[in-house]
Amino acid sequence: MSAERVLVDTSVWVAYFRGGSPAISEKVDRLLAGEGICVPKIVLAELVQGAKSEREISTIEDFFDAFTILDQSPETWLKAGKLSRELKIRGKTIHLLDCYIAVIAKENACAVLTLDDHFKEIQRVLPLALI
Repeated sequence: MSAERVLVDTSVWVAYFRGGSPAISEKVDRLLAGEGICVPKIVLAELVQGAKSEREISTIEDFFDAFTILDQSPETWLKAGKLSRELKIRGKTIHLLDCYIAVIAKENACAVLTLDDHFKEIQRVLPLALI
């Protein structure tokens, strides 16, 4: 894989850590071999929220020390709110956190690796590279 920056979404990390899909494991392993994985703080929070034990939390904290943690601009949440509103006007209700993830990926020139189909709806409003 090239030096492309990739934001790996929560859905992919869950599948990866729980062994849900050999194809996803292979993609993530390829990304891990490079240095292009980016993670917004909200993805870390979502993973910790879903952790089943203190040990899982510790693993998450240690594992993610190796990645670029994305910073937000002062307008990131405002842009996410506007994106969510625009989608709602178009008849699509997408969770605000996913709109935030899309916006921060765009701000940081990252492609998004996700298993969530609603990112395709987001892509209709916000040009976003999905893999």
